[in-house]
Amino acid sequence: MWTHKAWQGHPLPPTERLRWYASWCNAVEGNTTFYATPARRTVQTWAEQTGPDFRFVVKLPKPITHERRLSGADEELRAFLDAVEPLGPRNHALWLQLPGSFGPNDVGDLAGFLRRLPTGFRYAVEVRHRAFFDDPRQARQLEQVLAVAGAEWVPFDTVAFFETPPTSDAEREAWLKKPRMPRRSQALTDRPIVRYLGRDDTERTVEGWRHWVDVVTGWLREGRSPTVFIHTPDNADAPALCRRFHDEVRARVPQLAALPEPQEPETAEPLTLF
Repeated sequence: MWTHKAWQGHPLPPTERLRWYASWCNAVEGNTTFYATPARRTVQTWAEQTGPDFRFVVKLPKPITHERRLSGADEELRAFLDAVEPLGPRNHALWLQLPGSFGPNDVGDLAGFLRRLPTGFRYAVEVRHRAFFDDPRQARQLEQVLAVAGAEWVPFDTVAFFETPPTSDAEREAWLKKPRMPRRSQALTDRPIVRYLGRDDTERTVEGWRHWVDVVTGWLREGRSPTVFIHTPDNADAPALCRRFHDEVRARVPQLAALPEPQEPETAEPLTLF
């Protein structure tokens, strides 16, 4: 998502908003692909607006993961893989976000689906069934399936968000929609991915991510290359928060590369009467 109305890049033409976003952050969640597979030409414009080191974590379409539940969706999968191919090295991982009803009894379907996927991409799986978090045996079974495929397990940390009742309209809406997920901090691959949901209050968001600063610092020192996505219910300050998180980690791991220098969007010429 790089077209948020609250962000400075929103007034820019649609073909320039991602370029602006990429001057602030070096990774993005491709969430819109969940609702519709984009045209290949559209994806090509994404590649043209970003450098080869920019990271896209693009979500597989809903018909594949939620409607077909990974079975009998070969046509939809082929169309999606063809569409995202122009991203080339920017395809950091293709993201399978599975529904909350997708539980331990469905792990065999996941294993079969992962076996059929082409080896030219990396894959990351987000599960939301509580058994994978509450039952160590089920967690190990899922980890084994992901390990065979070289796929990562993506945690969605909502612990800090649900610690106290909501205090804003955006928080109240998220309170009803977001899953109450336990925190998971184990990496399965050299490229772990974390999704973190804070609060609309900046300091509460920062306090809630202290755990991840510690974890990500450890991963970097182990030679891993993590990707962290920072969310808040209204996401108004997300780009600045991402940079703040990066700065906190970099203070502990100085060899971590700096983020790009943010670009201010160019404003239009002022209107005049004559």
